[in-house]
Amino acid sequence: MPQKAVIRITLFYLISIGFIALNLWVVVEKHMLYANVLPLVFVVILLAVFSFDKLVFLIAFLAPLSIPLREYLPGIGFDMYIPTEPLLFGLLLLFILKVIQERQFVRKILLHPVSLAVYLNLFWILITSVTSTMPMVSFKFLLMRIWFVVGLYLLTAKIFKDGKNMEKYVWLYVIPLMLVIFYSTYRHLGYGLWDKQAAHFVVSPFYRDHTSYGAATAIYIPFLVMFILSKSYSKNIRLLAAGALAIVTLGFLLSYSRAAWLSIIVAFGVWSIIKLRIRFKPLFITLITIIGLFLAFQSQILMKLEQNSEESSANMMTHISSMSNISSDASNLERINRWSCAVRMFADKPVVGYGPGTYMFKYARYQLSKDRTIISTNSADGGNAHSEYLGPMAESGVLGLATYLLIIILVIYTAVNTYTRLTDYRLRSIVLAALIGLVTYYIHGFLNNFLDTDKISVPFWGFTAMIVAIDILSRKQEKATEPKQLTESNISDQS
Repeated sequence: MPQKAVIRITLFYLISIGFIALNLWVVVEKHMLYANVLPLVFVVILLAVFSFDKLVFLIAFLAPLSIPLREYLPGIGFDMYIPTEPLLFGLLLLFILKVIQERQFVRKILLHPVSLAVYLNLFWILITSVTSTMPMVSFKFLLMRIWFVVGLYLLTAKIFKDGKNMEKYVWLYVIPLMLVIFYSTYRHLGYGLWDKQAAHFVVSPFYRDHTSYGAATAIYIPFLVMFILSKSYSKNIRLLAAGALAIVTLGFLLSYSRAAWLSIIVAFGVWSIIKLRIRFKPLFITLITIIGLFLAFQSQILMKLEQNSEESSANMMTHISSMSNISSDASNLERINRWSCAVRMFADKPVVGYGPGTYMFKYARYQLSKDRTIISTNSADGGNAHSEYLGPMAESGVLGLATYLLIIILVIYTAVNTYTRLTDYRLRSIVLAALIGLVTYYIHGFLNNFLDTDKISVPFWGFTAMIVAIDILSRKQEKATEPKQLTESNISDQS
């Protein structure tokens, strides 16, 4: 036997014996089973060093199943989702080391307009973290946003750069999401499926509440519909997608998330606009007209809304109509309370805000007694601004909102432009599904904000990475075909 083979076998047995001895000592002497996770830790380290793409896929798979640290350690002073956020932090460190060592990354991804908008947003978060009223909170928020962007956008876009792995990324989230749906539906059955209040907690500990759960199901529905309708996939994949769509739709409906339901309706409208190829100019004129009519008749509209006394309930039509109830629905009134606080906070600090991540600690003194509801609170566990737009505005000032909006605008522009330019049917379908999925969250973001969680960051940044990667790939393919077209044209001219 070769000497190298003998050394490898000897090392294998020595490491195995050492692990067994360590595990026995920890179990017998310390009465702990934590040593059993060491092989898993070792596997993750190997993935990170030799195959970071598999680590990204592992994070996507674990995101629906991740659990807040406070579920394991109640009373701890900070929180994060386990095991995804530690994995993302490790991936960030690995990315930094690799860039330092190799001194390169995919240039076209780094310098894409969407990427530049993301950097601008991160830069402004950094500036407002320095000026923050709670610097430790803000720098933690910044670090968390950076590891989401690096792991789920930059590295994921690199994985997608050849037009591959995108469907895998979607399925790796959808499959565990279906497990969560089975779990939450089973728990929901114990209270009755029509019990709307039970929807708030049956998804625990995997999702924060029914609204984040609803947002996650909504964002994947466009992809599942695309898998079913697209001829690019086999019959078995389409049948699997049909079954998955039925399960995800069940979770979507039982989430009783009005924001999620509204987002799907608007997303369908956007899909119709793109498929019908309605031009920007009439859309812009229509939007300006609607805004003008609202401003002209806002008093009458508000009076009409105040007359709506429909409360949220298990009846779907009543639940939908309760969206506009601003007279007695506690959930709606509390949102208005939080939005009003955000606006008042912005008025006090319009340039740099109170600091990223600080809204939940600072909004209490901005509550007016007339706006408070039965679910209002002054404590830091009371949640955030319930808006992906007003939250950054209160925390990072006008540029906090402007840079976030810039990301959305460039993503939509890139997606629509790429979709109309592409000839590859599969890639066209993926771009459209990714855009419509993102639109569900752009709309949902008016009513809630979950980008500080892995549950939504995985699809949000992952779908953005798909659009950017396909845009870069399509331009590369166009350049590759140009010389050929020129040559054929020259031959035709000469003949």
